[in-house]
Amino acid sequence: MNVLSLHDQSELAIETLRWNEAGLLPAIAQDARSGQVLMLAWMSEAALRQTLASGEAHYWSRSRQVLWHKGATSGHVQPVREVLVDCDADCLLLLVEPAGPACHTGQDTCFYRPLAGRRAAEAASAAVSETRLSLATLFDRVRERQRHAPPGSYTSSLLNAGTAAIAKKLGEEAIEVIVAAQAEGRQRLIEESADLIYHHVVLLANAGISLADVEAELGRRAR
Repeated sequence: MNVLSLHDQSELAIETLRWNEAGLLPAIAQDARSGQVLMLAWMSEAALRQTLASGEAHYWSRSRQVLWHKGATSGHVQPVREVLVDCDADCLLLLVEPAGPACHTGQDTCFYRPLAGRRAAEAASAAVSETRLSLATLFDRVRERQRHAPPGSYTSSLLNAGTAAIAKKLGEEAIEVIVAAQAEGRQRLIEESADLIYHHVVLLANAGISLADVEAELGRRAR
């Protein structure tokens, strides 16, 4: 798979793409943090160039016949980490870090409705969603508590307490993980690890550090 860098706006790379008869390419937006597919839109050459130049997703509206900046009105922009091109050079994949829901309905993704007759699959998916929480989703929820502090929210109370209080709680949870690992068994270690990770995420969010920042540092170390 080929890569169009946000910093390498090669005339040749763009011109060799296989635009359709309308001068467009399908563009799939995917959350770079969680891997969730967010939406399918269309890009003209101008939209792609504007995306590469600005670092935020721009698309072409086939219904309105205009270039549009995703999130310009709602604030739900899509900063682009990378643009990938498929093997046939006729489809784009945008790895983005969305600032809000991708769908105009308010859903995180446009792909939220199961096909008719797939109730069993829907129920299974819902069961998994209820029992699993990705780090990206947890981080998004913590950041939502930063923006809107509902009464009685433990996360909001932690954030309001400030860095010292959050760090102290994180230290306590780290000790509990060590104790669980040495003497309290597998399930207790899982539970304490969940507490530790949650409080670490709160600390990161409070400091204005994203999961992408941590992933980038891990990437640098891996090299």
